[in-house]
Amino acid sequence: MFFNKLLSFFQTIFHPVYQRSFFLRKIDWLIGLNIFFVLFSSIAAPSDYIGYFALFAIMLTAVKLLTKTGEQFELTLADKFLLAYFLVVVVSVAGSSLFYLSLKGFFKTLTYLGFYVSLVHYLKDNREMVKYVFYTIALALSIETIAAFLQNFACVDEISGWQDTSRLNPEEVMTRVYGTLKPYNPNLFGGYMLACIPAVVTLPKKWAIPLGLLASCALVFTGCRGAYIGYFFELLALVLITYRFLKPAYKKIFSMVVAAGAALVGFVILSVSALRARIFSIFAMRSDSSNSFRFNVYNSCVDMFKDNWLLGIGVGNQNFREIYGLYMKTGFDALSAYNIYLEIAVESGIFALIAFVGFVGLILRKAIQNASNLYVLAALISIIGILFHGIVDTVFFRPQIQFVFWTMTGIIRVLVK
Repeated sequence: MFFNKLLSFFQTIFHPVYQRSFFLRKIDWLIGLNIFFVLFSSIAAPSDYIGYFALFAIMLTAVKLLTKTGEQFELTLADKFLLAYFLVVVVSVAGSSLFYLSLKGFFKTLTYLGFYVSLVHYLKDNREMVKYVFYTIALALSIETIAAFLQNFACVDEISGWQDTSRLNPEEVMTRVYGTLKPYNPNLFGGYMLACIPAVVTLPKKWAIPLGLLASCALVFTGCRGAYIGYFFELLALVLITYRFLKPAYKKIFSMVVAAGAALVGFVILSVSALRARIFSIFAMRSDSSNSFRFNVYNSCVDMFKDNWLLGIGVGNQNFREIYGLYMKTGFDALSAYNIYLEIAVESGIFALIAFVGFVGLILRKAIQNASNLYVLAALISIIGILFHGIVDTVFFRPQIQFVFWTMTGIIRVLVK
């Protein structure tokens, strides 16, 4: 590949510098440090600061690639789909009617994809650090779980209208926690918890079980219905994969335990009026104002896609808001499409959507084939939850969730060939 030949040329030039430089010989340590900062700072730092740590990791990786002999790019089929997605986004931005607004969104996309590349190149030389990546995510999850319980017991007030209470009795109104993530929003918090909970699978059992149960309760406290949907599919995936790898003698016992657990969860849902009302509102369709709002946004975004199906309008939420104003129904302004697949199609066109889905599909297929590896299993379950949550929300595009997603895909990319 021409790019690898170009890298080899620069590596030959800078090899003497690499050999003499203590900084360059320890550069992996610095890259890893910034990756861990990205994952841990997400729980409290503003988006810009999280992005700075990611950019430091990307720049250090670029220096490593240019100076360390033997460093090359190895493109899997999934990577080729991701590269295709990136190239389509580049063309989409170049052709956007709001080029400068779209350019800002493009730099965010570039940061996320650059972080993925940095993570892959770091972990392929430091596979023993995969464990500590999951431990870092689990530590952040633990802190957010504590925050969720404190907020729930304190009955924190809503910062804005987060649920339709017009048809609810007072006892059916749910206290919705939002953790420490910024901006404070229970849907963002629910999506983050959903993405991080699978990390507990990699912990020792004495920590995994209590943390998993407590974090699951914290997710319930968010009142995020999209996260509920995603978590249902996470648990379903975990049950099916576990059943697949169990010895025949244990499958019947496992099925009975799962059935008992499902019955207990059903009993709790029916017994807690606020939780019951929240979950049943998922199926209320237009009768729930939040659902109705989303349906109106979907209709407008479909119209946007029809008019810009080839290359989209350009990436970025500011760009989206400007164009969406031409299509929205009166009184139904929106920050996003509330569906990540529709968002990608609207912003970058049909080919970007195909490339992104192709990348994710190939990553998932490889992960399913190698799900006996606990690290692969944890990453697989996390991605499944994020993707199903993304059907009804776009908090996926927030850095707290986006970096976890690229971390999970990168781990699978490194551990599974």
